[in-house]
Amino acid sequence: MEGATGAEERTITPPVTSLQRDEDEEESPDVYLSVLAQHGQVGLSYYDGKDYVLHYMPDVADRNLQILSRVIQEVSPQVVITSAKQESSMAQFIRSLGCNPDYRPEVVVYPNSDFGLEVGKQRLLAANLPFLPPAITEKEKLPYLSSCLSFDSVLMLRTVGALLKCLDRRRVGVELEDSSVGVPILQFRIYTLIDMVCVDRDTYSVLQIFKSELHPSVYKLQSGEKEGLSLFGILNRCKSKFGSKLLRQWFLQPTRDMTVLRRRQEVVKFFTSPCNLETFRILQGCLRNIRSIPTLLHRMALSHTKVHDWQSLYKMVYSAVCIRDTVRSLSQSIKLFQEISADFTDDLFYIASLISKVVDFESSMAENRFTIKPNVDPAVDEKKRRMMGLPDFLTEVAQSELEHLDSRIPSCCVIYIPLIGFLLSIPRLPSMVQKENFEIDGLDFMFLSGERLHYRSEKTKGLDDLLGDLHCDIRDLETSVMTQLQNVVLQRSSCLYKVLSLSAELDCLMAMALASQEYGYSCPILTPNSSLRLSQARHPLLELCSPVFVSNPLVSSDTEGKVKVLTGPNSSGKSIYLKQVGLIVFMALIGSDVPAKEAEIGLVDGIFTRMQSRESVSVGLSTFMIDLNQMAYALKESTGDSLVLIDEFGKGTNTVDGLSLLTACISHWLVRSADQCPHVLLATNFHSLLQLGLLPFSPMLSLLTFETAIDGEELVFLYQLKEGICQSSYAANIAKLAGVPTELVHRGIEVSELYRTGKTIKRIDRPTNDQHNIKCNSMVEKFLSLDLEDPSLDLQRYFKEEVLAFSDD
Repeated sequence: MEGATGAEERTITPPVTSLQRDEDEEESPDVYLSVLAQHGQVGLSYYDGKDYVLHYMPDVADRNLQILSRVIQEVSPQVVITSAKQESSMAQFIRSLGCNPDYRPEVVVYPNSDFGLEVGKQRLLAANLPFLPPAITEKEKLPYLSSCLSFDSVLMLRTVGALLKCLDRRRVGVELEDSSVGVPILQFRIYTLIDMVCVDRDTYSVLQIFKSELHPSVYKLQSGEKEGLSLFGILNRCKSKFGSKLLRQWFLQPTRDMTVLRRRQEVVKFFTSPCNLETFRILQGCLRNIRSIPTLLHRMALSHTKVHDWQSLYKMVYSAVCIRDTVRSLSQSIKLFQEISADFTDDLFYIASLISKVVDFESSMAENRFTIKPNVDPAVDEKKRRMMGLPDFLTEVAQSELEHLDSRIPSCCVIYIPLIGFLLSIPRLPSMVQKENFEIDGLDFMFLSGERLHYRSEKTKGLDDLLGDLHCDIRDLETSVMTQLQNVVLQRSSCLYKVLSLSAELDCLMAMALASQEYGYSCPILTPNSSLRLSQARHPLLELCSPVFVSNPLVSSDTEGKVKVLTGPNSSGKSIYLKQVGLIVFMALIGSDVPAKEAEIGLVDGIFTRMQSRESVSVGLSTFMIDLNQMAYALKESTGDSLVLIDEFGKGTNTVDGLSLLTACISHWLVRSADQCPHVLLATNFHSLLQLGLLPFSPMLSLLTFETAIDGEELVFLYQLKEGICQSSYAANIAKLAGVPTELVHRGIEVSELYRTGKTIKRIDRPTNDQHNIKCNSMVEKFLSLDLEDPSLDLQRYFKEEVLAFSDD
């Protein structure tokens, strides 16, 4: 497909009849899908001509293109748009679409430049978007659109640009309109597969599911980052590289598929049982040897296999056999164990035993090349036997040759050089100065190396005929054996791919089981209904950093309320509670145990957050604009099965405006029916939201706060959740805890009370000090009189002795 980069547009479709062509002209295709795959990531977007909606899916890890295949099945696009520059896996996938007799979409190939990021943004800004506010300026368009599309998903954004180009070229839906009328896009809507959970990049950041940090080693500062304190960091106890990769993929693709989640839960539950500790240790030891099978098999196919590749393959296959034999002794009611027992076939044992019989690892390491053991190939054994006796034989030949040489030559030896043969080597005599002095009767001069001359004699020629090129012959024969061994491995490679897949899954689940044991997690009950019930729930990260952690419950359901409004002073635990709930729900959706005594969790379809994150702040928007973007995203995409976490919405704008918008958003959810209202947890310091009764009455609304106590003038946080409303912000107490001077705190209390009661607030100025003013004027005049060009002037001394001394006074 790379050869099409110069074409404006290339269409790959099966031949169509004239009748089919006429039908296509009468009814234009309904769905146009644009897709791009790079480095194991896939981004896509599609336009539905029936309702003029542009759907987009945030970038996902999809190395095998299984997710893309599912999208094609669900969406059934009539046109697939892709880049001319694609990875081989994507090119093969596109070709396979044309081989399906039941479904053959038209494939449109654009140059890679049409998938540029900036090109995509410019086309997006120029698109026909009737839903934009009428008064919006060009400068405001991009921030507004960033609330409608996930700009963090670069591949997806690039596909949007190519999609818009195709729609405009084909005039989809506006065929009869003037050319100045663009294809209308009435709405942007996120697309998720039926079983996948929607989690955006900001949510991953604010919940600290992932957290990248610079590596602390000075030697690795340039090589990248490492995982910091994060949920992935504490659960990733995988022993193999592919196990870690698969676990990250699970984190990026949390699922609602009950079958998949229960499959994972049963394995985690098995390994958290103390009676299976010994089995756990055996399997973890075997998993350490699981290596990159695709890379190794690719080298074999190219005959680039090295000694360490054979070592890795042998260890891996031997460990796979050990895993199989261990698992076969376990309960076969567990689906993963059953698959390992069946799919780890006897081909593994055959490969392991064959490598063990053929490869001489000790000799291979010493010679840094592939060597075989004795009794594998008789021809090799015979040549090696002759090579072993060669030194003594060559010594005898050299002594015989010395007898026929000039008496001035003190010694000689016979050496063997691969590709050249046997040579007679003698020391250079003082009389041998010029090349003509090198000639010796009966010998053919070959070359000078150092202070030794090398000749070919009749006997060395005879040795060449008799013994031949032993080294090369042995290498050629052993290479032939290696090729045969490679062919056997490649013929049975299907079992090796199954080893990689199932071992990686086993590694992930054992890693989560280990974390569950270490941190005291419990297995959640997954339910198809929309409910969340947590008993004695804990924050999985904060409890590792705090010596004391207070657990708190959650009950959210159609019958017991799904909108929780949390009030309380700063630092009382509101934000931690919100993140705690989000992390627990997320853990359940990857099949992990959770930090709670008991947990019943419904299959949430999305986790939406309105919290500040380092990534969202870095885009250069104001705090309130980020608030609005995230809230708009949650309002549009959340359903009755979603979890929405909102922390102090309204910062960065006028209090009344922020309070009004917050009231409108929460009211929007409260007026929905119970099955349409998402689980909403709101933490706010807008106490008037509740005190003024701004929210509509609804059985879906619950009011919660965190307990505090006053000890003298000191505020004590109890971090215990309870029903009710916080009656005070305790701002003065928080200020004292933050280190604000006492006199300033008291003055703040005084001004607040005067403002609340409507009394006049009088300024308190320090009394004028005439003497101090005179000293200040004197200091200014003295400074102005300085001659800054005077070389003898010592400014540092002047500032130290005059200015600083004055400031101390």
